[in-house]
Amino acid sequence: MARHDFRYTLLAPQHTLIECRSLKPGQYQVTGNGGHIQPGDTLVVSLKGSRDLSMELEVRSVRHLINPPGQWTATASGPAFKELEIHDWQVQCDGCGSLLQLEFAVDAALGKDARVPAAEARLQELGWANHHGRHLCRQCRQQEA
Repeated sequence: MARHDFRYTLLAPQHTLIECRSLKPGQYQVTGNGGHIQPGDTLVVSLKGSRDLSMELEVRSVRHLINPPGQWTATASGPAFKELEIHDWQVQCDGCGSLLQLEFAVDAALGKDARVPAAEARLQELGWANHHGRHLCRQCRQQEA
């Protein structure tokens, strides 16, 4: 089970993501070039409209195409978004005052109430913490522990 990174930031011509589209929530069709993709592999793909967010997809089946050489089409499973929204928020550390430009994804079908939990989950991924309503960066979090 290999892990293949197809994020925009890599810009590796031998590993190119041509298309990633949702067939239904949690199921995707992915077309790419290179990487010798096999069932059970993990694909890391950028989220459309995002600077640095990505998601992981698990390959269920793959069909290697004869023409053009190296191209493949796969079905994969991953996060189940009905309607994906990307948001940018600014968060300030209550310890040192440092500012973080936070980008996070949320399922718009869940409504506005889902934004705060999605933002808090992304903050935790980035090493920040929320202690009793106070946001702390990694450094301040370590000092308080």
